[in-house]
Amino acid sequence: MAKVEYGPDTALLVVDMQNDFCEGGALPVKGGSALVPGINAEIDAARRAGALVVASRDWHPVDHMSFVQRGGHWPVHCVQDTPGAGFHPQLSLPDDVIRLSKATAFDSDAYSAFEGTGLADYLRERGIVRVAVCGLAMDVCVRATALAARREGFYVIVLDALTATVAPDARGHCRRELEEAGIEVRK
Repeated sequence: MAKVEYGPDTALLVVDMQNDFCEGGALPVKGGSALVPGINAEIDAARRAGALVVASRDWHPVDHMSFVQRGGHWPVHCVQDTPGAGFHPQLSLPDDVIRLSKATAFDSDAYSAFEGTGLADYLRERGIVRVAVCGLAMDVCVRATALAARREGFYVIVLDALTATVAPDARGHCRRELEEAGIEVRK
């Protein structure tokens, strides 16, 4: 994988590396847990270079609108204050890593870390012009986060090797869609 040149104008966005999205969770993504060592190395590299690190998480209330029993598309997952909503136990999140919760209201969902969180303004206030995105899942929340970051005017790099997809055949389509949106996909 081509290295990102981190600095104070760059943010690493680690998307939804939560127990429920890894093997053994309520909505597991195959290969999710295997990403942790590489993401930990990326977090370390970003922090050593003075980059901002943000870790997003689904943080759903009980009976969230995205759950099947409420007419949504997903099984119950990442319910606030449950083990499933916790970050993967081996994910290295030092105290200075910003933890960002999304989809926290009963009646709205958020696939992107930018949706309803104020993240874009926060990054601009910090002088961030470029974001690198990794985590779960490439064809759902990583995709949505990368596209939203691009729409917000950031230069976006998706770290392809540090993502996994829900749908096994979705990676190629996602890469094309992201690249067509002006996002750099690094293999």
